[in-house]
Amino acid sequence: MTTTTNPEPATRPAASPIVNTFTAGRLPSYAPWLVLGTAILVAAAVFGVLALAAGSGYDWGGAILVGALLYIPSIWLFSMLVEGRRRAMDRLVTALVTGAFVLAMIPLISLTITVVTFGLARFDAEFFTFSMRNVTGEGGGALHAIVGTLLMTGAAAVISIPIGLMTSIYLVEYGRGRLARGITFLVDVMTGIPSIVAGLFAYAVFSIFLGPGTRTGIAGAVSLAVLMIPVVVRSSEEMLRLVPNELREAAYALGVPKWLTIVKVVLPTSIAGITTGIMLSIARVIGETAPLLIAAGFTASMNYNLFDGRMQSLPVFVYTQYANQGNPPEAYLDRAWAAALTLILIVMALNLIARLVARFFAPKFGR
Repeated sequence: MTTTTNPEPATRPAASPIVNTFTAGRLPSYAPWLVLGTAILVAAAVFGVLALAAGSGYDWGGAILVGALLYIPSIWLFSMLVEGRRRAMDRLVTALVTGAFVLAMIPLISLTITVVTFGLARFDAEFFTFSMRNVTGEGGGALHAIVGTLLMTGAAAVISIPIGLMTSIYLVEYGRGRLARGITFLVDVMTGIPSIVAGLFAYAVFSIFLGPGTRTGIAGAVSLAVLMIPVVVRSSEEMLRLVPNELREAAYALGVPKWLTIVKVVLPTSIAGITTGIMLSIARVIGETAPLLIAAGFTASMNYNLFDGRMQSLPVFVYTQYANQGNPPEAYLDRAWAAALTLILIVMALNLIARLVARFFAPKFGR
């Protein structure tokens, strides 16, 4: 009797892993950077040939810009050939969004570098400890302008924040019908009014009560408050609407009155967003020149009283130093750049303080 033995199955060779990612339907991670570098090099070579032909200087900015524009269709074409239409469209949109972000950052970075470069020339102790009283040439400082800016902006915040916050609470928690719609419409209209109109309004109001030609720090604060109120209302309203209704209903179910629910539940929950909106409104008005030039005027002396006499501010100080240049003109321009840098630093400090306040009073830190 013969025994049949089945032959052992032949061992299949192990499939070799795919090493070349170009053949795997996916570009390698370094491919976008490689394409971008190649596009910039090509653009740089073209601009170099044009510069040699024209006998002019080399345009580095134009070469980088053209290289970035050349990168967008190039990465789309490579991705279409290797990865397919879906991934190619994704890379195209990513390149467009990234390019738009970089394009938006260029003016900001350029402005920051310019202000810092020219502002450091007079960023010294004398600039922060002296005013411009009896100074006609070099020297002097902007202490009177810094004090005036802080006083008028602080007074405007004291006026506008309670009004704007209570208005937003009314619109979200209480307002219904025509009155709420009318307030919303007026707030939207106030958001778009030119700043000089706010200055004319404050000047006219104080001229009626105190006489024509009256210019005081409180008038400048009122003009800034007119500009701040709609920003505070709209930002606070949006933050209050983001508070879940379940939190309000839970408080009502426990018998908590509505006003106490707003104070203890709604406002603490949205305090971070409200603080950010308030800081945006302050940053919106702290650099205004036209309303303060009309309502508060300008002076070369210190003035700590908002209700008596003209008051200087940093934006108006920058304008007057640039517009009324004396001898030597470099001294006036250096003071203008230093004041602009000081204003940027004040806004940065206020934003950092707002972030700390929002973080400290956030609901997760509450009890």
